[in-house]
Amino acid sequence: MSCRLVMALCLALPALGPARAQETQSDALGTLNPDEMTWQRVIENSDNGATDMVTCASGYMLTKSGNHAAARALFRRCAEAGYTGAMTWMSQLDNNGLGAEYNPDAAARWDRQAALAGDPVGQFNHGLNLIRGHGIARDADAGRAFVDQAAEAGLDIAQRLRASGYDPDEVTPDADNWRYAPSF
Repeated sequence: MSCRLVMALCLALPALGPARAQETQSDALGTLNPDEMTWQRVIENSDNGATDMVTCASGYMLTKSGNHAAARALFRRCAEAGYTGAMTWMSQLDNNGLGAEYNPDAAARWDRQAALAGDPVGQFNHGLNLIRGHGIARDADAGRAFVDQAAEAGLDIAQRLRASGYDPDEVTPDADNWRYAPSF
């Protein structure tokens, strides 16, 4: 055997040995050194049905980074598992056409679900939807009652709306008024 061939084998064998050993360990022990703190891992956890608090909270950063489709999938699973914060985020995504078409009816349904589960943000949003008749039939009295529940829970914006005499312009920009005009 030539010296070069021996040298090449000596260099190649150590590189092949650990790789084969790692494959065997990976098969026996699962994935070695998995991604833990990456968006891909969060999305993978969500795709595999994870709805723990950390995974669900990661949807916020996914949507803020512009990955609305992944955020929507994650928030949907978490909302269906009962996380009220995910319900209000689903409403926000539907109400702004992020990751899907603008859908005020779906947004109102998510807000209602969160409100009925006792979430103050859901109560406020549902109350405001009822006051405006946005995505749901207008019922100002019921809307004020939901806003009052949120205000009594300590939600500052609900307290502001109540103090204004339930004037929606107090808590939303005028630029959005086109959305809330009757569509009939």
